[in-house]
Amino acid sequence: MRRRILKLRKHRLKEIALWTGVLGFFAVGTLFLWVSTFTLPDLSAFSERKVSQSTKIYDRTGEILLYDLNRGVKRSVVLDNEISRNIKNATVAIEDSDFYEHRGIKLTSIFRAVLANIGAGSFSQGGSTITQQVVKNSLLTTEKKISRKLKEWILAFKLERLLSKTEILDLYLNDAPYGGTVYGIEEASETYFGKKALDLSIAEAAYLASLPNAPSYYSPYGNNKQQLEDRKNLVLSKMLEKKFLSQAEYDSAKKEVVCFPSSTTNQKYVGAAAEKSIPSIKEPVTRCTSTFRSQENLGIKAPHFVMFIRQYLEDTYGQAAIERGGLRVTTTLDYGLQQKAEALAKQFAPDNKKNFNAENLSLVALDPKTGQILAMLGSRDYFDKEIDGNFNVALAHRQPGSSFKPIVYAEAFNKGYTPDTMVFDLATEFDTDCNPDGAPIIKGNEDKCYMPENFDGKYLGPISLRNALAQSRNIPAIKVLYLAGLKDSLRLAKDMGIKSLTNVGQYGLTLVLGGGEVSLMDMTEAYSVLAAGGFRNPYQGILRVEDKTGKVLESFEPRPIKVLPEQTALLINDILSDDAARAPEFGVHGTLYIEGRPVAAKTGTTNDYRDAWILGYTPNLAVGAWAGNNDNSPMVKKIAGFIVAPFWNAFIKETLKQYPVETWKKPAAIEDKTALKPVLNGFWQGGQAYFVNKLSGERATEFTPLELREERVVKQIHSILYWLDKNNPNGPPPSNPADDPQFKLWEYPIRKWVAENHIVEETSAVMPTAEDSMHRPEFAPKVSFINPNPNLVYSKNQNAVIALNITGKFPVAKIDYFINDNFIG
Repeated sequence: MRRRILKLRKHRLKEIALWTGVLGFFAVGTLFLWVSTFTLPDLSAFSERKVSQSTKIYDRTGEILLYDLNRGVKRSVVLDNEISRNIKNATVAIEDSDFYEHRGIKLTSIFRAVLANIGAGSFSQGGSTITQQVVKNSLLTTEKKISRKLKEWILAFKLERLLSKTEILDLYLNDAPYGGTVYGIEEASETYFGKKALDLSIAEAAYLASLPNAPSYYSPYGNNKQQLEDRKNLVLSKMLEKKFLSQAEYDSAKKEVVCFPSSTTNQKYVGAAAEKSIPSIKEPVTRCTSTFRSQENLGIKAPHFVMFIRQYLEDTYGQAAIERGGLRVTTTLDYGLQQKAEALAKQFAPDNKKNFNAENLSLVALDPKTGQILAMLGSRDYFDKEIDGNFNVALAHRQPGSSFKPIVYAEAFNKGYTPDTMVFDLATEFDTDCNPDGAPIIKGNEDKCYMPENFDGKYLGPISLRNALAQSRNIPAIKVLYLAGLKDSLRLAKDMGIKSLTNVGQYGLTLVLGGGEVSLMDMTEAYSVLAAGGFRNPYQGILRVEDKTGKVLESFEPRPIKVLPEQTALLINDILSDDAARAPEFGVHGTLYIEGRPVAAKTGTTNDYRDAWILGYTPNLAVGAWAGNNDNSPMVKKIAGFIVAPFWNAFIKETLKQYPVETWKKPAAIEDKTALKPVLNGFWQGGQAYFVNKLSGERATEFTPLELREERVVKQIHSILYWLDKNNPNGPPPSNPADDPQFKLWEYPIRKWVAENHIVEETSAVMPTAEDSMHRPEFAPKVSFINPNPNLVYSKNQNAVIALNITGKFPVAKIDYFINDNFIG
C-alpha cells in the first residue's frame, strides 16, 4: 500500500513538472515573440532629439507666457577627441560605474529596481545604465510602463552590439541635459566655464557630471550650491574608487576652488573654500582656480517663480517629460501683482541700500483661502549678478526674528492663556545654570547665561500679552514660549506650514525671537492660516498641467486643513490689527496701517541685523516680505518697521485695490471673567481677588448691580508662575511654585522692581467684611400699573396713557417696556 502511494506521488510530481515546463516554455516563447517585434531605429535618429514638443509655463490666465523651456535650446556636437578624459571618467563614475564591464544592462540594477518598484507599489525606479539612458533619451517616450522599460533593456543590449563603448559615451555626453536650455557637454563647458569640453579640469568635470541627475536642483545658479558641492565631492570619491584618479590627482582636485561671481568686490564660492563654512567674505577670493560664468537672461518672466515651478515639474514628471513632453502648465501667478512687486522692489531697493545697507528684497503673496501663490519675488532682480540675484531668498532658510512670535502666542492661547494675561517685562536671566542676577552658578559658565534685551533697551514692567505681542517685547515673548511649551509651539509651527524646524533638541527659548531658520514662503503660509480663521491651505503654484494631447495630468484642488481653533486665530488677528496697541512701537497709523482695511501685521529683525521681515494679511490676501543682503552682511541697526515695512505697505496697499473689503469676526468674549484667575484677567498686583460695590467699597453681593461691581486684588506681587501651573493655567494654583525651575529666575527681578518702586503690599485683611448695604432684596423697586386698565379693551389705533406706581429706596432712572415679550421702547 505504501509503495503504491509513493508511486502516485512521484507520478503527480512528474505531471506538475511537465505542465510547469510547458507553461514556462509558452511564456518565454510569447516574450521572445513580442521582443522580436522590437526594432532598433536607424542611428540617425540619435541626432533627431525630440525637443519639438516644448513645455510652456503660463500665468493664471493661461494667456501670458512666462517661459518656454526650450526657447533658445543650445547644443554643440563634438567628436570623441574633443572631449576631456576628465569629463568622461567623471560621468562614468557617477552615472554608471560598471559602464565598461556590462553589455548595456546591469542585472543587479534591474533586480534592485524591480524590488524597489514592488515595494513602492509603482513603476518609478529605473536602474538605468548610460546605454539605457541613450536609448531612453533618444528613441523612446517618457511613459512609465513595463513595456517601455523592457524595450529599453532590449534596445540597450542591441545598441551595445552595434556601437563601441566610446561611441555610446560620446552620444550620451553630446545629448545629456545640463540645465535650462543647455544640452551636451560642449555647450555646458562653454555656458558654465567659458571653455571647450577638451579643457575641463578634474574639479570642473566633477561639477558638470553632477548636473544631469537633476539639472534644476543642482544648478550653480540656484539655491542648492552646497548640495552641488556635496555631489561634486561624491563624483571625485567615485573616480578615485574606480582608479580613474590617482591619490595625488584626487587631493589636487579637492583643493580646487571654483567660485561663483556675485560682484567685482565680493565672491561667492564653492569648492574647498565652502568646506570651511564661511558664510561670506569681504575681499575677492584670489585662490579661485576657476569661476562659474554669470547666468544669461533668456527672455523669462517672473524667473524665480518659473524656476520654482520648473523644479516641481522636474520632481513630479521627470526631466525628460518637461524637456520633450510638450506640457502646458497654467500656474497660479497673478502676473499683474508680480509686475507690481518687481517695480516696487526696484523703487525701494536703492534707498534701502543707501539708508540701511540692505540691497536686496524678497516678497511672497498668497491667497489664504486657497494657498495659491499670487506673486513670488526672490530678489530685486533675478539677473543682477551684483547681488546674487538668481538666488531665491523666498525659499531660503533665514532667521525670522520676532515675526515668529505670533505662532508661540497662538499656542499659549490654545492652552488657556488670554490676551489680558499679565507678565513682567523686566531684565530676566533664563538659564538655570546661572543665578537670577545673571552670574553663573559655576565659575567659567558665563557663556551659558542668557539675559536678553528688548529691541529698545527698555523694560516696561507689568504688561498684557496683547500689548507685549503688538509692541514686540522680547522678555514677555520668551516667558510666553516657556508657558506655551517649546515642543508644542514647534508642533503648531509645523502644523501651520513651517517645515524646517524639525529638531526639537536644537532649539531653546531663543526660538520665539527667531532662533530657528525658516523660509519666507513657509512663514507667509503660516500667517495665511491666521487670515483663514485657522485653516491651512498649503501653498500651490499650479492650476493645471496638460500633456501635448490636451489630457489634464493634474489640476488645482483646495486642500484645507484645520490646524488652529478659530477663536485663537481671531485673537491673534485682533491683536496684530490693533493700531492703538502697537502705537508705542510703530506710532499711530504707521507703516503697518492701511486706511480702511483690517490689516494684521508683524515685523521681525534678527539680533545681528542681517534680516528684516514683515508678514501681514487681510482675509483675502497674505503677503510676506524680507530685506537684507544675500552675502549675509549686516544692515544698519534699524528695526524692520523702518527697512522693509514701507515696501510691503506700498505693495499691499496697491494690491488691495483689486479686492473687496473683508473683515474678520471679532473673537468671542469670555462669558464670565470672574471665573478667571486675576493674572489671566489683567491683574498683575496679585492673585487673590474680591469684588466690591465701587461706590461704597463694601463687599459686593448677588444684589449688587453689575455696573457697580468692581474686581480688586490683594496687592501681593509675584510672577505668573506663583499664581498658576503653566501646563494648566485654569486649574488649581501650584502648591509650591518654587518647584518650577524658572520660578526663582522670574521672581528675582520682580521683587527687585517692587522695592525700587516703593510699592506697599497688602494682606487679606484689606478685603471688606461688610456686605453691600446699598443693595438688599428689600430695597428692590416695586412696580405696579395704574394705567392702562387691565379690565379695558383698547382698539388698534387708540392711544393708551401709561402710569406706574413705583416704590423703593432709590429713584428709578430708566424703564424698558415690553408687550407680549416684544421690546417697544
